[in-house]
Amino acid sequence: MQKHSLSYRDTNFFTPLVNDYLDQKENVQQFYGLFPTLENFGKQILSKKDNYDNNGGNEKRAALVKILKEQYQNLELTEATAGNIELLNDSTTFTVTTGHQLNLFTGPLYFLYKIVTAINLAADLKKEYPDYNFVPVYWMATEDHDFEEISFFHLHGKKFQWNPPQTKKSGGPVGELPTEGLNDVFELFSAEIGNSKNAQQLKEWFQKAYLEHDNLADATRYLANELFKEQGLVILDAHQPGLKKFYSPYIEQELFEQVSFKTAQQKTEALEKEGYGVQVNPREINLFYLKEGLRERIIEKDGKFFVHEQEITWSREELQELIKEHPERFSPNVLLRPLYEEVILPNLCYIGGGGELAYWFQLKELFEKTDVTFPILLLRNSALLQTEKQDQKRQKLNITLPELFLKSHELINRKVRQISNIDIDFSLQKEHLVQQFQGMYELAEKTDKTFINAVKAQEVKQLKGLDHLEKRLLKAQKRKLEDEVSRIAALQQDLFPGQGLQERHHNFSEFYLEYGDTLIPNLLQSLRPLELKFDILSL
Repeated sequence: MQKHSLSYRDTNFFTPLVNDYLDQKENVQQFYGLFPTLENFGKQILSKKDNYDNNGGNEKRAALVKILKEQYQNLELTEATAGNIELLNDSTTFTVTTGHQLNLFTGPLYFLYKIVTAINLAADLKKEYPDYNFVPVYWMATEDHDFEEISFFHLHGKKFQWNPPQTKKSGGPVGELPTEGLNDVFELFSAEIGNSKNAQQLKEWFQKAYLEHDNLADATRYLANELFKEQGLVILDAHQPGLKKFYSPYIEQELFEQVSFKTAQQKTEALEKEGYGVQVNPREINLFYLKEGLRERIIEKDGKFFVHEQEITWSREELQELIKEHPERFSPNVLLRPLYEEVILPNLCYIGGGGELAYWFQLKELFEKTDVTFPILLLRNSALLQTEKQDQKRQKLNITLPELFLKSHELINRKVRQISNIDIDFSLQKEHLVQQFQGMYELAEKTDKTFINAVKAQEVKQLKGLDHLEKRLLKAQKRKLEDEVSRIAALQQDLFPGQGLQERHHNFSEFYLEYGDTLIPNLLQSLRPLELKFDILSL
C-alpha cells in the first residue's frame, strides 16, 4: 500500500476551526487543554491519574471490569481483549477512547478509521511510556435515539435501508431497538455482493450480528469485536446502573445548578466571537429521561421538573430520590456525554471527527467547574482509498493528488486549459486592455473629468466581454475534449461520491469485497494518529 499525505487545510473539506486547531493558532488554545503530542501525553497521565484516583478510581475500575466481563459473556474473547479488560483493574492503566453511533453494518467507512486511530495511539503510547498500559476503547452510543441517522449504509452506489415494523421504531435509546426487519436487508445485501470468499465472510458477519442478536447494541458489539478482536479493542456500553451511579453527583449538579448550560454558553459565545461556527446549542438542562422506550428531555419550570410532552413531573426532593435509586434513567445528551465518559473511565484522550471536536471545544470550562480532567482531543485519521486502477487513471489524466480535492468544475476547467491545443487564458488580453484604458483615464483628467465615469463603464463592459468570450471558448473546448472531461468527472465521482469525502459515504464492505482480511491490517499499518495529516492510500 502506497501512502501520500496532505494537510487537512489543503483538502478544502475541513472547517476553519479544525484547521486552526491543528495549526495550534493562539485564538483557539482557550478551547482545549493539551495538544496531542507524545510529550504532552506524559503530562496528561499524571493529571488524570491524580484526578481519577482521588475520586473513587479503584471502585470505578472494579465496576468497569465487572460490567465489561458481563457484556462480553456471549462473545469470542481473544487473549488481547481479555488481557486489556483485566488491565483496567490496574491503576497504571489508562484508556484512549473513540465513540460512534450504532450505524447499520458500521455505516460510513470512517467508523474503521476512528477505531484504528485509537488502537494505534494506544500502541504508540505504550512504546513511549512502557511503565503504563493503554487500552483502546470503543464507546457505543447506545443511548442515542435518532434512528434515521443510523438505519442505512451505502454500497456500490446503492442505499441499503432498514425498515423495521412501525411498532418497533421506539423513541427510546437505539441500543434497545429489536433487530426485526433486518432479514430483508440481508437478502438484498447478499444478492448484491455475490459469493466470493470475501463476500461469504461479509454475509456471515451480517447474519450473525443482526439476525442472531435481539437488539442493536448486542449486534453492534458482536460486529465491532469481530473486526477488531485481534487488536484488543474493548467495547463499552455505558448505559449501566453500575456505572451511572458514579455519575449521580454530576446529574444532580446539572439538574439543580444547570452547570453545563452556564459554562458551555460562555465557550459558545467565545467561539462565535472568534468567527467559528457552533456545533451544539446548549439547553438549560442537558439530560434526557429514559424509561420503557422513552428518551425525552427534562425541563425545569418554577422549581418543578417534568419530562417534555409527557405527564411525568417531580419535585426537587422526588428527583433527588430517583437519582439515588435509578441513576440509569438519566441520559446525558451530546454536551454531557463527554463528562460522563471522563468521570467513569481512566481516559487520556478522546478521538473524534471534526464535528465532535467542535462540541468538545465548548466544554473546557464545564470540566474545570466540575473538577474533572479535560482529555487531550485528537482528530481521528482520515483517508481516501484508491485502487491501483484508479491511481493509474489519475496519472494517465495527469491529475496530481492535491488536484483531486478541487471542486469538480475547478478541476475540469484546469485540466481543459492544460490539455487544450489553444490558449484559453485571456489574462494577457485583459492586462493589455487595462493599460489602454489607463491612457483614456489620463486624457479624461486633462480634458473633461466628467468623462471618467463613461471611460470606466466602457472598460468594465469590454472586460466582461473578454470574460464571456473566454467562458465560451472554454465551453467549446470542453465539448471538443468531451472524452477527457467525462473520464475526469467519472474518476472524481468514484473517489468523492456526491463531491463529498469517500469516508463519509462508502461502507467498509465495498473495500473488504476486494481486499478481504488485508484491509484492516493495511489501515493499521498506514494510518498514524499523531501525524495529523490526511492520507491518500493506494491499495
